Amino acid sequence: MPSSTKILYFLLSAMLTAISIGLLGYAMSTTWSKTLMDCEGFGTNNGSAEITMGLFSGNLVRNTCPSFGSEETFPVFPALSAIEITPLVLHGLCVGLLAVCFLTSALSILISFYNSVSNPYETYMGPNGIYTCSSISACSSVLVIIIYVLNLLLTKMQEELVPSIADISNVELTHKRLEVRLGYFLLIPYAVLSLLAILFIYLYDHAAYTHRREQERPTEDAPKEIMMY
Repeated sequence: MPSSTKILYFLLSAMLTAISIGLLGYAMSTTWSKTLMDCEGFGTNNGSAEITMGLFSGNLVRNTCPSFGSEETFPVFPALSAIEITPLVLHGLCVGLLAVCFLTSALSILISFYNSVSNPYETYMGPNGIYTCSSISACSSVLVIIIYVLNLLLTKMQEELVPSIADISNVELTHKRLEVRLGYFLLIPYAVLSLLAILFIYLYDHAAYTHRREQERPTEDAPKEIMMY
C-alpha cells in the first residue's frame, strides 16, 4: 500500500490534470477567433464582413457586403474543404493535436490513480508514465497555440471563406483585423496545469529518491573492516 505522502502527491497531480481536461473541453466548444474585414466591390466601399470561428462551427455576418447583409452559420471543416487546402490541413492538425492532448491527459489521470492505490514496479506505469503523458499534452497544446495563429496570419483563410460561404463574387476583402478569443487563450492554463502535474510527481519522486539514498548511506559509509564481517 502506498504511503500517505505518495497518495497525496499523485491525487493532486490527477486533480490538476482533470481540471486541465475540463478547460480543454470547454475551449474546444467555444469560439477561437474573430476576423473583421472591409468589403469592397465594384470599386466602392460596401460595408464589412465578420467571421467568428470555433474549431467545428463558425458564424459569418455581412454588413452590406457587397450589397446586401446577412448572417450565416457554417460548419468549419466543410467550409475549409471548399477553399485552398493549406488552411484545412493546418486546422485539421490543430484538432488532431488537441485530440492527442485529451488522450494523454486521460492516460496521465489513470496512471496517477493507479499509483495512488498501488506501488507499480513497471516503469511506464510509474512516474515516468506521467512525465511522458503530461509532457506530450503540454507540448501538443503549445504547438496548437503556434499553428492556429500562423493559420490566421499567413493564409488567406478568412478572405476566401467569405465569398465561398456567401456565394458572392466581384468582392475584395481588405484591412483584416484579427482577434483571438477565449477558446484559444484557455490553452495557456491547460499547458501550465499539465506542467504542474509533472512538477508534483517530480517533487515526490525526488523526495523518495533522497530518502532511499539516506537509508543506504550508513552502509556505504561503514568502515571496510566492519563490512567484512
